[in-house]
Amino acid sequence: MAQVLEFRLPDLGEGLTEAEIVRWLVAVGDVVAVDQPVVEVETAKAMVEVPCPYGGVVTARFGDEGTELPVGAPLLTVAVGATGRGAAPDGGGPPAAGAAAGTDSRPGSGPGPGAGSGPGVGSGSRPDSGSRSGPGAGSGSGAGSGASGETSGNVLVGYGTGAPAARRRRVRPVSVPSGPETPVLREPGGVTPDHGTAAVADPAVEGPVPVISPLVRRLARQSGLDLRRLTGSGPEGLILRSDVERAIDTGASAAAAQAPAREAPAPAPAPAPAAAVAGSGRGIAEEVRIPLRGVRGAVADKLARSRSEIPDATCWVDADATELMAARTAMNAAGGPKISLLALLARVCTAALARYPELNARVDTDRREIVRLPEVHLGFAAQTERGLVVPVVRSAQRRSAESLTEEFARLTDAARHSALTPADLTGGTFTLNNYGVFGVDGSTPIINHPEAAMLGVGRIVPKPWVHQGELAVRQVVQLSLTFDHRVCDGGTAGGFLRYVADCVEQPAVLLRTV
Repeated sequence: MAQVLEFRLPDLGEGLTEAEIVRWLVAVGDVVAVDQPVVEVETAKAMVEVPCPYGGVVTARFGDEGTELPVGAPLLTVAVGATGRGAAPDGGGPPAAGAAAGTDSRPGSGPGPGAGSGPGVGSGSRPDSGSRSGPGAGSGSGAGSGASGETSGNVLVGYGTGAPAARRRRVRPVSVPSGPETPVLREPGGVTPDHGTAAVADPAVEGPVPVISPLVRRLARQSGLDLRRLTGSGPEGLILRSDVERAIDTGASAAAAQAPAREAPAPAPAPAPAAAVAGSGRGIAEEVRIPLRGVRGAVADKLARSRSEIPDATCWVDADATELMAARTAMNAAGGPKISLLALLARVCTAALARYPELNARVDTDRREIVRLPEVHLGFAAQTERGLVVPVVRSAQRRSAESLTEEFARLTDAARHSALTPADLTGGTFTLNNYGVFGVDGSTPIINHPEAAMLGVGRIVPKPWVHQGELAVRQVVQLSLTFDHRVCDGGTAGGFLRYVADCVEQPAVLLRTV
């Protein structure tokens, strides 16, 4: 006899108390193996795949995609020892006969009718959900990070090919008269939740809805739009946000055109100025509310705290980076691992911090003390589809240019694939911000609280420059340093920035610090 065990959201470390469900990796009725990832959640630090410690058949899931759960809340229940309808853990074989079926559960509710190993009815996932991949289906990468056209062969990333036909059936929200025998529960936006009695299967529309972005799904759900009726303009029919917005506008225009004739026409408004009409966009102005949670919320809190607590100041200087670029070219031409420009700038930072340790510090406001730190854990700003993140290179002052290049590449790749761990994003003592990749010369960045300083690097472009007493075209870069005025005065900050500029202009200066 199968034993039903409940798996709760575990403590993900780093003092995190809650997480948002981004993508379910299994559906009700799927067979899961021990330590198989079952759900992808987003915390204030990173995107994390959560493995289940039990093996068996999933009988219930608690929470939809987008639901925020506290640590310790139920995630799903597993019937240990049962035989499910999904593929075997290795992805092979057909669906098992007599497969267990059940219904997704809301947070705090128990398994729905039909959960367990007996026959039942249940779709296992939301009507508009794209998370259909069972233990053998393709999981995809970058889910929840925006509607991209990434594909794997001829299969849309995140959907897989091994899902049974019963699970691929879609339900369409309809107006069903509710009564004692047909209870109908509807979510905001007119979407009917997964309780087989309240949704009507549409045999004419089969297969997964080609949508990757949760934002696109949420926009359609809030507008009561059926995504199965849309034809996507993205690669392989992928439905993009622009497709949903266009369909919403078309529907609103059609509804306005079909208004009852018996209604008296409203008085014609006064003609709007031409400038106002030109700037009205698609004609229907609606405010958009985006929850500040997850990574976006954590960044907002940290930046607001930085500006409210830290009396920051910024100084900047232009530097001739021609020799630095030439040195990098010579190093890479000599063979061996390639050296990135960011790695050379990081070496400059660590050398400057060795001379000016006041800037590798933080302020303990409770004790009113400045804490100078012995190690340089160098953060670097990285823009991803999920927002701005700052991965941290541990003990950067002990690394060579080759080691720094490798670590930057590893962390950048992990950031692009939402694979950074909480440890990768915490503990920084100084930040290097290369905003030149955005094509700008300068900036006054906000300090990454609780650090004491940030070095900003603009784009490197050819400019007229006086070199050795003559006007020449040189590769010029603007450097800026934003610092906490509590840890040092302008003289220290200026000395740090001037040393950085000297190393950029004459890389041989670094040899004196080795």
